Amino acid sequence: MMISTKGRYALRVMIDLAQNNDKGYVSLTSISKRQEISLKYLEAIIAMLNRAGYVKSLRGVNGGYKLTRDPGAYSVGEILRLTEGGLTLVACMSCNNLAKCNRSNDCLTLPLWSQLDNFINGYLDSISLIDILNQDYKKDYQLEF
Repeated sequence: MMISTKGRYALRVMIDLAQNNDKGYVSLTSISKRQEISLKYLEAIIAMLNRAGYVKSLRGVNGGYKLTRDPGAYSVGEILRLTEGGLTLVACMSCNNLAKCNRSNDCLTLPLWSQLDNFINGYLDSISLIDILNQDYKKDYQLEF
C-alpha cells in the first residue's frame, strides 16, 4: 500500500484547518501558500472533503473553508480512506473481491492479510487531527489479536 499525494495533501489540508479552527473560514489560497500545494490540486481535494461533509464552505470576501466537526473527531484513517478509496494492502481484502474470491475459505494467507489490515486501519483510526497537532500519536500502539 502506498498513500498517494492526494491522501497526504488531504491530511495536510485538514491539519491546516484544525490549526486555524478558531479563526473561522480559511481561504484555499492561504492554505495553498502555507502547505506549498498548487491551488488547482487543492481545489479538487477540498471538493472531495466538502462533498463528504468533512468541511463546509462560505463564499465571498471573508469566505473559505472550515471543519464541520471538532478536530478531535476526525481520524487519520477516515480521511485517508475517503481520499484513497480504501486502505487495503491486497486486492482480495477489498469487500467486493473477498466476496468473489473462490479461495477465501481455503486461503492460508487470508488471516495474515486480515490481521495486518485490521492493525493498519486500527492504528490510523486511533489518531485524530488533535493527536497530530499535539504530537500525541507518537505513543506506542499496542497490537491486539
